[in-house]
Amino acid sequence: MRILVDADACPVVKIVEEVAKKYEIGITLLCDTNHILNSAYSEVVVVGAGADAVDYKLISICHKKDIVVTQDYGVAAMALGKGAYAIHQSGKWYTNENIDQMLMERHLNKKARRASHKNHVKGPRKRTQEEDERFAQSFEKMILVAKAE
Repeated sequence: MRILVDADACPVVKIVEEVAKKYEIGITLLCDTNHILNSAYSEVVVVGAGADAVDYKLISICHKKDIVVTQDYGVAAMALGKGAYAIHQSGKWYTNENIDQMLMERHLNKKARRASHKNHVKGPRKRTQEEDERFAQSFEKMILVAKAE
């Protein structure tokens, strides 16, 4: 088991590293050439700046029982298809039971934005301490479940 992080603008990288160190699990941080990362603990893989280059690379190296940290529902769906675990930066687990609904909602929201011609989306608001704590607890629980299998 290892942890793969879709690390482009991922706000939970430090939390992932702290929890992974506790369980001595290796991490691979994947980012494109627009987001350069450094880490004393994780392996950093930098891929080309193509639209989905990080996503494709992450899925190509993902294996059964790996843990994937991503906010991309499509990446999560592909990871689940490979038998991996997947978690959102909010701490929500992607599962075979909820991924279809999430993908459908994403599609409908995109369709509604296109129809209203409102494509400009404000950036994310600042994360709170509570959100970080919720993610850390959920992520640690996922590690324990994955290790138990």
